[in-house]
Amino acid sequence: MAQTVGRNVAAPLLFLNLLMYAIALGFASWCTNRYINGQTNHPSLGGNGATGLFLTFAILASVVGIVSKLAGGTHVRAWRSDSLAAAGSASLIAWAITALAFGLACKEINVGGHRGWRLRVVEAFIIILTFTQFLYVLLLHAGMFSSKYGPGYRDRDYGIGAGTGEPIHKGGAVPVAGTRV
Repeated sequence: MAQTVGRNVAAPLLFLNLLMYAIALGFASWCTNRYINGQTNHPSLGGNGATGLFLTFAILASVVGIVSKLAGGTHVRAWRSDSLAAAGSASLIAWAITALAFGLACKEINVGGHRGWRLRVVEAFIIILTFTQFLYVLLLHAGMFSSKYGPGYRDRDYGIGAGTGEPIHKGGAVPVAGTRV
């Protein structure tokens, strides 16, 4: 199958999102460890009332995002409608959780107070990932509009060559040759 426009754009975006989710997971894990230990006076952490919830959702969004990129990698490699189901649903769930973390990041920024550089890095990555993940979801589903942009939802050649080419009887009992029914 020839490469399409959607595949050529989705593959680098998938890799970029995978790296960004991994970096966000690392920083969010470090910040959560310090936050649980009660070291909010650490110069790299700080925080306010929204920090605990934000870090929880940032870790959740990062883990689900990384797992969705594994399904996305399989889909980009195969680029068929049957692999699109797993990649599309996983990326949509990852985007929804990232959007929740985005809302908490906005709330944390709005509340204010001292926030260390590592916490601000997590906020920035989650904000950027919200938009890049949404773009990735759109690229995966662009095949609805034209098969030029994706594998399409109506592959006419799906299953061709799998059987003998004979029509399959879809009724009740199959009559045996030479007998009357």
